[in-house]
This record gives sequence, structure tokens and C-alpha cells, in this order.
Amino acid sequence: MTANSWSISGEAAALHRDALVWDAHGGFAYSAASVLAELERWRHAGVDVLSLNLGYDATPWTLAIDAAASYRAWVRQHPEHYLQVETVDDILRAKREGKLAITFDLEGMNALNGNVGMVDLYYRLGVRQMLFAYNLNNLAGGGCHDEDSGLTDFGREIIREMNRVGMLVDCSHCGYRTSMEAIEASEAPVIFSHSNARALHDHERNIWDDQALACAATGGVVGVTGVGLFLGPGGATVEHLVEHIDHYVQLLGPEHVAIGMDSVLLQEQDEPLYDRARNFWPARQYPGERATIIPPEAFPLVTEALLKRGYTDGQIRGILGENFLGVARSVWK
Repeated sequence: MTANSWSISGEAAALHRDALVWDAHGGFAYSAASVLAELERWRHAGVDVLSLNLGYDATPWTLAIDAAASYRAWVRQHPEHYLQVETVDDILRAKREGKLAITFDLEGMNALNGNVGMVDLYYRLGVRQMLFAYNLNNLAGGGCHDEDSGLTDFGREIIREMNRVGMLVDCSHCGYRTSMEAIEASEAPVIFSHSNARALHDHERNIWDDQALACAATGGVVGVTGVGLFLGPGGATVEHLVEHIDHYVQLLGPEHVAIGMDSVLLQEQDEPLYDRARNFWPARQYPGERATIIPPEAFPLVTEALLKRGYTDGQIRGILGENFLGVARSVWK
């Protein structure tokens, strides 16, 4: 990949190419494994690691199992460009070989079907992070768009099991009380894989500074996301994304900041599923039919924007991926 193809400076292109670039969350809505053909967009943007969601609370738990099986098979069938991640060493090997490393995540614990034993199963299938509730309350805890009742006994049991197997506790999409109680309960570093600063834009999906500080105190990271509704009135622009990065760098230190772009693939979905999902996006918080989202192609532009703002090479490498790598090393087993 050349500087010209990314439309950035030679200095930024060289840094971006050499750095480990980790996107902590991609919002694929599973329908068939063939959708993964769009992973080429991430690979050509210089992304080295991508966490794909297998499902979220709006979808049946069985769909997550089907997605895991289908995605793993697809990755095996395309070994020249992709690598299924089992360990941190796999990520480093993929980087050396010029491949995109694939991990999985779950957005909400409805995927567990009320069974703690599912945590170990999902870990073996490649899930390396899971959040509690996708916007609305469930058996494990409260969502950010609901009357947050806090972490439940089931949620606490799940945290213990996640800590045991090495799965990252993710507090994005969760309510304030649930996230703070989960951070306190976890014996391992926690993350907000894709959450922006509510101090900059007062949206319920964003998080307050004390949530971010509590996360960082565990040794965790906060991943800034590219959804326009969460960035502010200016919408889905790299400049606004970097403003949220700046905020967290000043608040937490550069070693606790990452990126979870949440670039959503907008392939067609069946109407019943879409209608059900809309229940998780209250109209007062989600005006309009479609959200604007920073695409994966913008990752090189983020590198250049950080350079222009005076970030050092080391700080940029951390934000692009090394900070998340450090957390993975601390938690994954």
C-alpha cells in the first residue's frame, strides 16, 4: 500500500504501515459468511486486527453460534489474507505475514441463553470480549438506554467466569451503574471497546469521565468509535474522532486510549429482525433511518491527523493498536 493510495503523507503512510493497527469492534450483522468479503476494506486500509461481533441482544443466541461456525470456516478458506486468532502470538504472526487477524466479540449476554458455561464455549470459538447489555437491560445487567438496575448476580457470576477463561470484560453499551459495578467486580483489566466521551457530546451511548477513569485504573483502555451520532453535531469525521481521542489522552494518558471504529456493514437484513433491533435504539436518541459512520478506509487518515496534532510515534502506535495488545497480553489465556 502506497502513500498515494491512502492520500496521506509519506511519513504518515510509513508509520501506519509499520504500526500494529487494531480495530476493537466491527459491526457486522450476520446473514451469511460471504459478507466477510468486505474485510478487504480493512486489510487495504492497513488494519492488522479486527474484532467482529457475532451477535447482539436483538438477535437469537443460536445465530451467534451459527456466525462463529460460518466465519471460522470462511477464514480457514482464505488463509492467504486472513488468520483466525487464538492467542496473542497469532496477532504478531499475522502482522509479520501481512494478514488481517480476526477475533470475535458479543454485544450483550443474551447470547449466553442464561448459561454460564457458554462463556467457555464462546472463548473456544474465538470470542475475546463480551459486553453485558446492548442498550437495554437483560439477565446480566443494565443498558445505557434503560432504567439501569446494575449488575445482577448472574452478571457477577459471568465476570468471574470471564476472568477465569481470559475473556475481556467490555462495558460499552452498558448503563452507568452496571459499568461501574462491573469494573469493580472484575479482577482483570476491563475495556470500553467502542465508547466516546459524554463530556464532549451528551448522548446516552457515550460515557462519563469517571467511567473512563475507573476503566483506566484497572489497566484497561477506552476505544473511541466513529459513529456520527456519538461524535457530536459535526457527524462522522476524522477530525471529530480525534477530538475524542484528545479528550481521553488528556484525561487518562495515551496508554489507555484505543480505537473501536464500529464501521457497520449495511447489507440487506430481513425486516422482522431489523424491526426488532429498532427497539434497542430509542427514537429520541437515534433520529433518522441511518446513522453516518466513519468507514474503515479512514484509518490511515487517523494516523495522519494524530501526527499533525503533534502526537509522537510511540503515542500513535499505542493508540492505533499497541495499547489493546497490552491488555490482550494481560487478560487472554
